Parts: sequence; structure tokens; C-alpha cells
Amino acid sequence: MAGFNKVVSSYEEALAGLEDNMTVIAGGFGLCGIPEGLIIEIKHKGTTGLTVVSNNCGVDGFGLGILLEDKQIKKMVASYVGENALFEQQLLNGELEVELTPQGTLAEKMRAGGAGIPAFYTATGVGTVVAEGKDIKQFDGRDYVLEPSIVGDFAIVKAWKADRFGNCVYRHTAMNFNPMAATAGKITVVEAEEIVEPGELEPSQIHTPGIYVQRVIKGQFEKRIEKRTVRGA
Repeated sequence: MAGFNKVVSSYEEALAGLEDNMTVIAGGFGLCGIPEGLIIEIKHKGTTGLTVVSNNCGVDGFGLGILLEDKQIKKMVASYVGENALFEQQLLNGELEVELTPQGTLAEKMRAGGAGIPAFYTATGVGTVVAEGKDIKQFDGRDYVLEPSIVGDFAIVKAWKADRFGNCVYRHTAMNFNPMAATAGKITVVEAEEIVEPGELEPSQIHTPGIYVQRVIKGQFEKRIEKRTVRGA
């Protein structure tokens, strides 16, 4: 792969091969560090029947929330409903299947999937509805629930900087779920604020090695604030 240029020039090319009924893993936390342009492209493609794995589903009218408007998402695997009224409405109306997953467990499902680990045991969720129907084993006198890992047909992530080889650096809290999501896609697409030449990124500072990435595109980001709090004059 040395010298292989993974940069694509259009969002259409970036998401080529995405089809109905696929599983998409999306990085981001709320509206922080989300691949905005790639989500908009999925909206434009009109792809339906999707299973989307992400910490939450954006907000009404922005982020992953726009995919709910035309019911492109069949199933959402997430930690919480968040500030999304349409998500709540579709869930309560039975129009959207939702698998609520503890946040740390969700992160580990992605990480384990990317590491080739099919399942793992965790104490989180034992004795709750999260553990219903799942295998329970005891280790050192404590119960643990078996959780399957997650691998997506596509993973879409947002980076601060990426080079042409697909090496990525995330910025501060925008890192969140992006590194785990990037490892867990059969095809991983990175939307970056800036694309640099190989060698410009300090090797010790790279968060996602390019071996996990198939495509890179330069994006333009609105970076909307989910809940603005200001001090009175």
C-alpha cells in the first residue's frame, strides 16, 4: 500500500458501494466530531433500510438526524436518544428499531470488531434488560454478560488532519468515538478538515493508522453547537 493515494475528489466517490440495508458505523458524540458531509451524501443518495451504529442520532435537522426525516434508518444502535424529537417519535411509534447500548460497551463493540474479536464479556448491564437473552458467565465470583462486537459495511469518521495514505489525527474531544469507528468498517471513509502530505504528521501523534482507511475526502464543516450556553451581559 506504500504510496497509495486514498484521497477522493467527490462525496459520491467517497461513498461508492453504499447500498440499502447495509450497516454504517458513524463517529462523533452529539454534534462533536461528526462527518457532516458524508452524512449529507447518504441523505442525497436516498439509501434506505440502514442500520446505523453511533453514540446517538444527532439532532432534528442536523447530523444523523437528517437521515430520520425520510426514514432511511431502519435500526439505530446507540447509547441514548439525545436531543432528537424525531428519533423519540419514531421510536415510540414503532417506526424505528432502537438497540440502546451502554456507552462504554458500545465503544468496546466497535474496538473489538476492529481488532477481530467476535465478542467479549463485561459486567456492565448485568441484571438489567441489557443482559436479557445473552450468555452470562461468572469470573472470580462476579457475573459478566457476553456482548457481540460490531463490524460495519461502512464506517464514516471525521478527522482534524489526514494525509494521503489515510493516517489520521483527531482534535481534542472531537476524537470521541472516531478512532474505534474507524477500525470497525469494512470500508472506512474519513472526512478531514485538512489533508496533508505523507510525512507531515508526526508518527507518534497519529491516532488512526492509514491501514484502517480506504478513502479520504476534504470536508467543509459547520461545526454547529448542540446546546449553546452563554453568560448574561
